[in-house]
Amino acid sequence: MPTVETVRGPVDTGDLGTTLMHEHVFVLTPDIMANYGDEYWDEEVRVADAIDKLRRLRDLGVTTIVDPTVVGLGRYIPRVARINAEVDLHIVVATGLYTFDEIPHFLHYRGPDTLLGGDEPMVQMFVKDIREGIAGTGIKAAFLKGVVEERGLTPDQTRVQNAIAATHVETGVPITVHTNSAHQTGRLALDLYERSGVDLTKVVVGHAGDTNDLDYLREIMDRGATIGCDRFGLDLFNPTEQRVATIAALCAQGYADRIVLAHDAACYMDFFSGETSQAALAQAAPNWHYEHIHHDVLPALREQGVSDEQLTTMLVENPRRYFS
Repeated sequence: MPTVETVRGPVDTGDLGTTLMHEHVFVLTPDIMANYGDEYWDEEVRVADAIDKLRRLRDLGVTTIVDPTVVGLGRYIPRVARINAEVDLHIVVATGLYTFDEIPHFLHYRGPDTLLGGDEPMVQMFVKDIREGIAGTGIKAAFLKGVVEERGLTPDQTRVQNAIAATHVETGVPITVHTNSAHQTGRLALDLYERSGVDLTKVVVGHAGDTNDLDYLREIMDRGATIGCDRFGLDLFNPTEQRVATIAALCAQGYADRIVLAHDAACYMDFFSGETSQAALAQAAPNWHYEHIHHDVLPALREQGVSDEQLTTMLVENPRRYFS
């Protein structure tokens, strides 16, 4: 049985079980935290809250979450490892770079066709995270994460995606790409990956579930990729009722083997830091949390004719195959 790296070490892919394929433990802004975090951040409170939320998720029968928190989203593996030590849950972590457009200045002057030249440092960074572990922790990344947003493949974004593709070709680890479904940027990502020799069956087109355009979704899946219906609870982008109807229609057409589910939620996200912002978020998106799929979405999918076998395919078999 193939294995996949997790925060607690390698795990047989057959033991991943019920998997939510796009969830964050934390999404944070380290520079802001270091300078202004005293206004909203208490490490012990946040760690205890995360342990509680992830234990409740585990009690629902979820055994694995796939966490695409990379550089640009405040990835800090020691904190995640501390939490995971208290929760019987597999957490699969990523390497990559989260940016909608420009790369950090740290990278701007290094690499091919730059002032300092040399090999692409992002490939070196990503490969190291996969083969040696992240930041001296020994915890290895098991997949790659990047972004193709509304601005598309800008020069810097193209450089990031080329580095992700090259790392995939070298290591074989799969890719999850954040896309903008309103602008159908999944096409741009797949085109670049295909030109670069990426195995498209190892690509999840993230946030594809924000659209109900069946032609676009089928096009992605017909190319071999998997669609991430992974923002349940974010009704601002697409109401749950419509997300459910779209998945049910695709399952009826035989596409259950190319769909994965999640919320894109977090224990805490400092985009909405402080009590006032947290309260406003809870009012605007009351179902944007780890438990929404099991409490609300799965029953709704069953009512729409999605079978338990198809649910198992989306929640268990597709994640296992992605990491195999």
